[in-house]
Amino acid sequence: MIAIIDYGMGNLRSVEKALERVGAPEVCVTSDPGRIAAAEKLVLPGVGAIRPAMDRLNELALPSVIKAQVTAGKPFLGICLGFQLLFETSTEGGSSEALGILAGTVERFPDTVKVPQMGWNALRLVQKGCPMYRGINDGAFVYFCHSYYGRPLDPAVTATVTEYGFDYTSSVCRGNVWGVQFHPEKSQTVGLAILKNFVSL
Repeated sequence: MIAIIDYGMGNLRSVEKALERVGAPEVCVTSDPGRIAAAEKLVLPGVGAIRPAMDRLNELALPSVIKAQVTAGKPFLGICLGFQLLFETSTEGGSSEALGILAGTVERFPDTVKVPQMGWNALRLVQKGCPMYRGINDGAFVYFCHSYYGRPLDPAVTATVTEYGFDYTSSVCRGNVWGVQFHPEKSQTVGLAILKNFVSL
């Protein structure tokens, strides 16, 4: 069973439908710690800002549950805000703590580019052998909508970079932890292929 973690920030139904479409046998949208702990895989989607997201996750007593499951080796996929929550801190709203699963920060795009980045952009594959991109070509286009981007401390976790005035990390892959800044559920064939790779883990 794949648990989509519900903390009230995101279009969870579209992620659920996309996972079902690529063959996930059972998908559960839940905020229940017990069901999250019992799941075989976890998906953390989301849109919005890190501070209210962490406030809501803390109200539901979910950060420790999420981190325990990741440490136990369960496949985990963070999408958009869920990707940003993987890092330690964000500059959004001054300074906000995140889950700290990956070392690094989340920072706002500079004023030299249009913010938010909204629309289709290309992925440059930089991590060889990342199972997230099995069967996906370098330069594939996916859909983005965000004003902040993740900066991992360890460049080895970067799976793809995307150019938007400069190259930034648009997805990460470290063992059982996957994270994508873009929306695979809105990225048509490429996004569904990524989700299928996750379901197939």
